[in-house]
Amino acid sequence: MTTRLHEQRLDAVRLALRRSGARTVLDLGCGEGPLLRRLVHEPDILRIVGIDQSAVALQRLRTVLQQEPWAVRRKADLVQGCFLAPDRSLTGFDAAILVETIEHIEPERLSVLERAVFRDLSPETVVISTPNREFNVLLGVPRHRHRHPDHRFEWDRQKFQSWAVRLARRSAYDVQFEDVAGAHPVYGGPTQMAIFKKAPDQRSRSRI
Repeated sequence: MTTRLHEQRLDAVRLALRRSGARTVLDLGCGEGPLLRRLVHEPDILRIVGIDQSAVALQRLRTVLQQEPWAVRRKADLVQGCFLAPDRSLTGFDAAILVETIEHIEPERLSVLERAVFRDLSPETVVISTPNREFNVLLGVPRHRHRHPDHRFEWDRQKFQSWAVRLARRSAYDVQFEDVAGAHPVYGGPTQMAIFKKAPDQRSRSRI
């Protein structure tokens, strides 16, 4: 069972993918596949690979996908593993998505994520969503706590955008930001999203 916020978050990522024109997608840290199960029904998406370390989560996702028609489930491949050390077979995809994923990674390992996603995989589009710490006060989350006990950090908008802009510059991407599920005039949205697009000169080089 998903919350309204989670549904809005998934819809925001799905719309970002539609606007990007992506036809092949990597779902990094897909879990039980709440977004992947939607994306297989997108007519413009031809292939989606879900990657997660949890064998249990992937088996649950497989069970759900088996109930779909062959024409739908054939789009999806599931890989157990860590996307921080990606296989070469995962290069060449149009887009990669990390939905509420980065906050589960130790901050000192974000440089590993940067190298794996933006340099090794190097998709045309990368979509990253993460909680907005500023909004926690409206959710009743105490200042000294995170929304989930497994979160290694939660960033406010300034911190997230600063990190994303520096990452984009180092990796030759452009980046835009969106508030997800509305935007409070003071605290912003409950979730924040960065949409990275490979810079035009880099896109032309990748086709050579």
